Amino acid sequence: MRRLKLATGLILIVGALMISGMLWVARREAARLVTHLSDERPPIERTPADVGMDYRDVQVTTSDGLRLAGWWTPSKNGAAVIVQHGYKTNRSTQLLDIAATLARGGYGVLLSSLRAHDLNDGRVISFGLEEMKDLSAWLAFIQTLEGVEPSRIGIFGNSLGGSLAIQLAAQAQSIKAIVTHSAVASVRSTVETSITYFTGLPPFPFTSMILFWVEQDWAMQPDLLDFTAWIAALDSQPILLMQGGADVVVAPESGQLLYDAAREPKELWFEPDLGHVDFQRERSQEFSDRVVGFFDRHLLDPES
Repeated sequence: MRRLKLATGLILIVGALMISGMLWVARREAARLVTHLSDERPPIERTPADVGMDYRDVQVTTSDGLRLAGWWTPSKNGAAVIVQHGYKTNRSTQLLDIAATLARGGYGVLLSSLRAHDLNDGRVISFGLEEMKDLSAWLAFIQTLEGVEPSRIGIFGNSLGGSLAIQLAAQAQSIKAIVTHSAVASVRSTVETSITYFTGLPPFPFTSMILFWVEQDWAMQPDLLDFTAWIAALDSQPILLMQGGADVVVAPESGQLLYDAAREPKELWFEPDLGHVDFQRERSQEFSDRVVGFFDRHLLDPES
């Protein structure tokens, strides 16, 4: 009996230590999820000049006083597209070839950036809770630029940038067309998918633990960060969603979830063999035809 009590006690102690260790790991990963310090950010290694674009450096200040950096290429057709990067990337990562495709189509291109990214102020990523101040500042900026008709402004977003583009458009009817490239349907579904990719940890039990600490330590409610609700709130703005079935960063069903929640007019381009934000790289001509054609129909066609 004594040995049984000792064994039970040891099991309880080991179990408690394991749970404490998992909670500590989850808390650390939650902090890593929502913070992005300057010395952790990827450098800007290319500029629009490297893809043949004429551009100038631009800057905005948000309503809460943060300075954000961007690049602007003038419009040749009176329309412009905000091109927004994703989670823990920057203006130059994965976006310059996309921007060049739009510029060749005659569009003004604003390569925008978010707080806690790029060369910008800020250290906390809030997945749309505060970033709308950033995108609102960029939208106000582009509306004042010479050669841009305020009624002909669209937005393109990579990954989380695509989700934030949806949220902005739901709040600002001056966004007339939206294209998303591997957009996040919800923070919870994305953490469940990307946790192994980014940390090597299994989704169970760490997804719930990480999201618990996000809520406790950072005052964010992950279940409220659901972009299917924002896409359902679009005011008849057309949207094109691109999603790859081999995505290991965003849940592959994200595109369908967003598409199902959206109202017409809407389009879904699903490729089962493509990974995260792979469409421009792997299907460059079709990407150009579809994306530029979509913006042409909805930003240039007076009947649209």
